[in-house]
Amino acid sequence: MATGGKRLSGALSRRALLLAAGLAPALAVAQPKKPPAPRSEGPALSTARSIVAGAPLSVFLTRAPAGSRLAIARPDDPPHTAIVVVEARTSVASLPTPGVAGAYELRLTVEKDGAPAILLRQPLETTEPSATLAAPERVGRGQALPVRGIGPNGEQDRVVLLAPDAPLDAEGPRFFPAENAEATLEAPEAPGLYELRYVLNAPVSGLRIIARRPLRVE
Repeated sequence: MATGGKRLSGALSRRALLLAAGLAPALAVAQPKKPPAPRSEGPALSTARSIVAGAPLSVFLTRAPAGSRLAIARPDDPPHTAIVVVEARTSVASLPTPGVAGAYELRLTVEKDGAPAILLRQPLETTEPSATLAAPERVGRGQALPVRGIGPNGEQDRVVLLAPDAPLDAEGPRFFPAENAEATLEAPEAPGLYELRYVLNAPVSGLRIIARRPLRVE
């Protein structure tokens, strides 16, 4: 037994000497894998593909280049033509949409060689707008009139109290639904028949009455 122990000890010693001299094969050592080089990712946008005509459109942007712009155009419009253009200054942008139902295109553009170049595009459909008006049917002269107006709620939309034959752009007691859907208006001093109007004011359509409600002042 002692002899076998000496042989084993001698073999181990010789292997240790060979390893130290670099003459024996070393144990394989796993080399760590290099991480893949990061890919260069371009800009991205996320938004609805369909919206009520005239309603504001929220667009979420990722990695938008400095100086880039968001635009709404007709699908066959060239890059330099657009209905609406806003600067993409933050990661969330809001655009007014055309007030006429139809097929449009949302674009992310950047200035290149003095002209807009399209980086991204996405189809956008606008549907026919509508609105609802709620108010008493009768009110006393000069009295407070509670009104509710809900519609596309574009920034320039308004609910206004006028005579039925007043022109489209006439001024009267009004409020803006984009700021608050409910308001209290003052009834006219002259008795008679009036009407509440929801007036859409959007690109392409301009001023457009999309809801009316009759009101009698007594």
